[in-house]
Amino acid sequence: MSGKAPRLVLPEPDPELYARSSELAARAREPALTGNVTFGTAGWTDKTLVQGGLFYPKGTQSAEGRLRHYARHFALVEVDATYYSLLPPEVAAHWLEWTPPSFVFDVKAHPIVTGHPVDVERLPADLKEALGKTGRVYPERMPGEIRDEIERRFRALVEPLQAAGRLGCVMAQFPPWFTATRGNARKLEQLRERWPETPISIELRNKSWLLPERRARVFELLRAQRFAYVCVDEPDVEQGGVPPVTVVTNPALALLRFHGHNRAGWSKKGASVHERFDYLYGPEELAAWVAPVRALAEKAERVHAIFNNCVRNYAVLGAKGLSVLLEATPPAE
Repeated sequence: MSGKAPRLVLPEPDPELYARSSELAARAREPALTGNVTFGTAGWTDKTLVQGGLFYPKGTQSAEGRLRHYARHFALVEVDATYYSLLPPEVAAHWLEWTPPSFVFDVKAHPIVTGHPVDVERLPADLKEALGKTGRVYPERMPGEIRDEIERRFRALVEPLQAAGRLGCVMAQFPPWFTATRGNARKLEQLRERWPETPISIELRNKSWLLPERRARVFELLRAQRFAYVCVDEPDVEQGGVPPVTVVTNPALALLRFHGHNRAGWSKKGASVHERFDYLYGPEELAAWVAPVRALAEKAERVHAIFNNCVRNYAVLGAKGLSVLLEATPPAE
């Protein structure tokens, strides 16, 4: 009996849409960037990308080979593995070695930072033993010293990237139940107190933060804490969908994350990551983002556009396609 994991079977994309998206992406410069706007994907090792032979050359099996190949196409990546596991600093050292000096990493914050439940099985053995629990545990239900140690180890991975000038930001994605309350606003302030010198971006996933009567105060809070607001493009579902508001709250960096519009998968209870993000942006959808991206680029020193629809090569096509359209479309007079 083979020990290999079964190949994931996904619905086939629309052939005509896939062809047009591929043709557009093929025109992208390498790496994909336009002016002060840099494009990338959330991760570079998704199994549907690796297995499909859609991006990596045949025979590219090593971690080094994959990242070196990715870095020829993009100058930015969002590291999502840090959300699931505590990686040792040596991993960051390898990333720095395998990528050009201009390559930048946005690092997704560990759940201990954002209040998501922590998967105990993914913790190092000593922390599992000290915690004495199994399953998924919310940070507030952990002893303070263990919370602090988990965050310290996450920071230990971030520090080499920041010291090398290669950290774009720590991307803190807060959970849908993180609502707009005074207590949660204070948690954002405390995050800055714990990470005073680190560039941090904030993705809010509950609509309450962006109600018309409240959003100005929310953005002022983010400005006061030097946080970059993360503009998201996602299914606007009643259960937590957030509208795509573009705003610069830190003049050093503006961030966009494209999640796709797979409404059925997004709201499906127990849906897998691939079910939620199985969405291919077409050229027309991407073209609608040219003006908002350019507006951000006029107000921020740097703009990071991250595609998180990491199914097959959909994120690669989206990131490259938007870069082509931004470069090809002249600014409005």
